[in-house]
Amino acid sequence: MALVPYEETTELGLQKFHKPLATFSFANHTIQIRQDWRHLGVSAVVWDAAIVLSTYLEMGAVELRGRSAVELGAGTGLVGIVAALLGGGI
Repeated sequence: MALVPYEETTELGLQKFHKPLATFSFANHTIQIRQDWRHLGVSAVVWDAAIVLSTYLEMGAVELRGRSAVELGAGTGLVGIVAALLGGGI
């Protein structure tokens, strides 16, 4: 159950969370993540902040190659996936 009340008829822009599949391109890879807002709530959505941080990492702002990285997020794990593709280990 989602922490945020949600109804399909709501006009607050939450319809974008109904996309069952989110596709991204990072580190020369295509990443597809299944989103399931209705059944898994807020943890099953790729949040904008994850996309921004993944882009930041891909720009080389932080050198991850050969370093350990742990993602402490509340979403689908996009940042951790991108960090691993960029050479970060766990």
